[in-house]
Amino acid sequence: MANDRMETAARIDNRHPGAQKSGQGTVPWAIKGELILNCNCTVFCPCVVSLGKHPPTEGYCQAWAGVRIDEGHFGDADLSGLNVGLILEIPGLMARGNWKAAAYIDERADDDAYNGLIDIFSGKAKGTTGLFKVLVSEFLGAERAPVLFETEGKTRRLIVGKQIHGEVVPVGGANSEEDIVVTNTEYWMGADITVATATKGRVRAFGRVWDFDGRSAEICQIDWNGPR
Repeated sequence: MANDRMETAARIDNRHPGAQKSGQGTVPWAIKGELILNCNCTVFCPCVVSLGKHPPTEGYCQAWAGVRIDEGHFGDADLSGLNVGLILEIPGLMARGNWKAAAYIDERADDDAYNGLIDIFSGKAKGTTGLFKVLVSEFLGAERAPVLFETEGKTRRLIVGKQIHGEVVPVGGANSEEDIVVTNTEYWMGADITVATATKGRVRAFGRVWDFDGRSAEICQIDWNGPR
């Protein structure tokens, strides 16, 4: 299937709530699965425990993320088995907003699932990801794309065409059989975050050229829903 890129006029812009579709923020939705993320922090991302009150290690955040949806729905649209790729850019403290974001939606999604996933990852669907609507000042766009999320042993891999090629692995601990996990957090993604690093973290998209090999990464089991 050919890429189906939204033109500028159709891009989601959280600064214009009047452009919202009817029913946005009222449709029941849920997603269960796994999220991986790799950012430019040189050590484990301080946002997990500081909840955005501590700046990223480089003073700003650039990140890609992948979501594997094991079970999910948006209204009557089935989201199970779909994957999503994300690009995030945050100029300073996470909690201060002014984020930029873009989404790559699995090309296997039908129109209802595609539109539902855009609402979820732009924050317009409210619920767990509703903070995006507040924090993201510029939604760069959304595209249909082949989004591959693979698990091989403890390695997680996200490939989105030529735009994102990422691979993350848990950081080793004293017991090689157990991952290092930060538990019982109030982090928006989930309470338990596995500390990881990127063996590959390359982005070539929306004018961004990023290489985050060896930088901070996270693995998280997600159980999101909305609206609420």
